[in-house]
Amino acid sequence: MRIPHSLLNKMGKPKIGVIDVPFAKGQRKHGVQKGPKVLRDAELLQKLKEHCRADIKDYGCVEYKPSSAPTTTNLLNFGDVAACNKQLAKMTETIMKDGRTCLSLGGDHSIAFGSISGHCKAKNGNVAVIWVDAHADINTDATSDTGSMHGMPVALLAKEIEGYWKSRPKFDWHKPCISLKNVGYIGLRSIDPYEEFFISKYGITVYDMDHIQNMGIQSVIDNVLKKIDPDNNRSLHLSFDIDAIDPQFAGSTGTPVPGGLLVREGISIANALHKTGRLDGMDMVEVNPNLGCENLQKKTITTAVEIILAAFGSRKRGFPSDMPPLVPSTSG
Repeated sequence: MRIPHSLLNKMGKPKIGVIDVPFAKGQRKHGVQKGPKVLRDAELLQKLKEHCRADIKDYGCVEYKPSSAPTTTNLLNFGDVAACNKQLAKMTETIMKDGRTCLSLGGDHSIAFGSISGHCKAKNGNVAVIWVDAHADINTDATSDTGSMHGMPVALLAKEIEGYWKSRPKFDWHKPCISLKNVGYIGLRSIDPYEEFFISKYGITVYDMDHIQNMGIQSVIDNVLKKIDPDNNRSLHLSFDIDAIDPQFAGSTGTPVPGGLLVREGISIANALHKTGRLDGMDMVEVNPNLGCENLQKKTITTAVEIILAAFGSRKRGFPSDMPPLVPSTSG
């Protein structure tokens, strides 16, 4: 029997819109703005085409002018964070309305505020978020010890947290768009006291490293999806902070925490979401090539590339794009 090309295409030819977000002002360590470039230099786009048979459209780089927002206590570089994310939200919405999955290359994790906001607009709010990270990133200006906004994107997005800001940020383009019942954390191992309060109060789905150790990564993924998307009908967004991976494999990042995910577990998460057919947005953030020795920098970049490839159905074997039709032999 001949295997039709239409079946091969259904088995994986993702349409991807790639956008660079070389943003570092959500935290205080220089170098994370180089993340998009080092991922591209590692031939990410070529590998997406080769291993995933991807149809890629390059949307370039987010550019912005800092907003004239007034200085805000305990919100580091608020004007820059607001302006960058406004542009990213617009571009994310455009990419998704073009029928493509949006791949955002960061930059620090404050950019997930914009990418997920744009995702919600493109999909009319019908979105569930898988947040893979060592940290919960659900602080506000009233709870953060540092004011670093890469630790606040979930709080900016969550409807339930609106009342917990000392001076709630106001935006002309965004209002909280995600319910915490549709957010699932994987890999947490460094949680601030007020973040623990929010997790407990709102019953947020959390699978930390102890759960992963005891249950196995596939059971964790299955459980997260059942809880945050019980009807299997939501558009999915994967926000992947490279510090979720153990520092021995991905230590070139600003806030490494020992005892993290194995690379194969990160790949398993990404691949499982690809298999749902509903992964419409992905962030890869916090790769900082200024940190760590050269060998660790290379391992971190390679790990990030492999996880991205897995999210788009990487095929290291079978069904290359130029495979001829399969026909039965006519010989005896």
